[in-house]
Amino acid sequence: MKEKIELEFILRTSPAILYNRLSSASGLSEWFADDVNLKGQIYTFVWDGAEQQAELIAKKENKFIRFHWLDDEEKDTYFEFLINVDELTGETALLVTDFIEADEKESSIELWNQQIDQLKQVLGSA
Repeated sequence: MKEKIELEFILRTSPAILYNRLSSASGLSEWFADDVNLKGQIYTFVWDGAEQQAELIAKKENKFIRFHWLDDEEKDTYFEFLINVDELTGETALLVTDFIEADEKESSIELWNQQIDQLKQVLGSA
């Protein structure tokens, strides 16, 4: 049984610009993977020559996008990017939800931190 983690990151950018980096193959290839190909609802992510495929299962423009890894046997797991704008401060927060093996929690969180750092650099928000 996988464990659900939720991480929050503050990004200095607009929801529309951020959503493009989270949902388009070209945007995702700038920070999430070495290369990303999109065919229908299937995103193929490439890291160091290895491919992993995820299906887009839900999205709302400038709000959120949710994927399910095709090789994950647990059908109710996903990873999701949720964009939340604070009404008082106007800050744009990115909430990352992922399901991970319990023994991989620290390394998974560290990997997300590194990837979001890369996203911040791409956005000029670092």
